[in-house]
Amino acid sequence: MIHLDITEVAQRTGVPASTLRFYEEKGLIASVGRRGLRRLFDPGVLERLALIALGRVAGLTLDEIALMFAPDGRPRIDRQVLAAKAEELDRTISKLEAMRDGLRHAAACPAPSHMECPTFQRIVRAAARGAFGVRRKRALPLTR
Repeated sequence: MIHLDITEVAQRTGVPASTLRFYEEKGLIASVGRRGLRRLFDPGVLERLALIALGRVAGLTLDEIALMFAPDGRPRIDRQVLAAKAEELDRTISKLEAMRDGLRHAAACPAPSHMECPTFQRIVRAAARGAFGVRRKRALPLTR
């Protein structure tokens, strides 16, 4: 069987060798040996790296991605995890759309001052309630 050295894998996938070594440390991929100082990989690592890249683009953590591989290396993708990630993305998209629309309104608002604009005031109140996902730190009480 023909094996790919780490340089070939990096060139074919665009994944830096340092990342390949990190993925190996995390147990996401496994080398099958060495040629001199270079790690060797089974050609199946290319598909595995493509699945890892897809998971990363979808916003999955490396730990979540690791769970999507059986001990023998075959994919075992949890559909519930994918559905939950899709729901999370829907919530993020909704927040970003609302923020985009608010910014566009603020940029074109004809009110003399943004603080005189009812729409801008609603946006400010929503931000104060944390509607945009920004967590505010609670102020510490003043002590005397």
